[in-house]
Amino acid sequence: MADQEDDIVLAELPDEELIPQMHDDLYDGLKDEVEEGVYILLDRGWAPYKVLTEALVAGMKVVGDDFRDGILFVPEVLLAANAMKGGMNILKPLLAETGAPRMGRMVIGTVKGDIHDIGQNLVTMMMEGAGFEVMNIGINNPVEKYIEALQSFEADILGMSALLTTTMPYMKVVIDTMKESGIRDNYIVLVGGAPLNEEFGRAIGADAYCRDAAVAVETAKSLIARRHNQATAG
Repeated sequence: MADQEDDIVLAELPDEELIPQMHDDLYDGLKDEVEEGVYILLDRGWAPYKVLTEALVAGMKVVGDDFRDGILFVPEVLLAANAMKGGMNILKPLLAETGAPRMGRMVIGTVKGDIHDIGQNLVTMMMEGAGFEVMNIGINNPVEKYIEALQSFEADILGMSALLTTTMPYMKVVIDTMKESGIRDNYIVLVGGAPLNEEFGRAIGADAYCRDAAVAVETAKSLIARRHNQATAG
């Protein structure tokens, strides 16, 4: 296989072949190749935002879907996420310069008592890839940490994750505390994690339950757009 890979010279591929090749390299967690592809597209005059969406985000969506469907496992997803990060690091300063569309700001973290972060790391990468600014506050977060982060980061969205049935109820604690503080309506609240479902999301008062990273991005986009429209109308 290695010999075959050596035969592919990325710079010689036309755009319509380079993009699928980058998706494959991202899927395989080949960070150097992904970074090289990003530089090649930029040299060819691609806008940073176009590179981001067509080369990286589109490739990461396949990784997310295959992770959800049990085709890929955690180590492979981490490798892919690391390769994506390599490409993102090149694009981030350029995106800031070109004033790429900023979708909104999100705080994401796993709830108190839960130390799983694979899913939320994937959501973070995909959200950043879609043009959101994300503050990932990591694992085992008490309600105070969420609220402090939301206010200091001036976030639009709160994302909470749980992988254990025992930590799921803590999401309600966070939402109830936000209600008591009179700040619940200031934020879009998205929840996710393997043991959750839509019914649970509704029951605890979240705006939406997102079954995977791809759904999280689509849901965040549509809820932010709806919010903008309401603000304009009002």
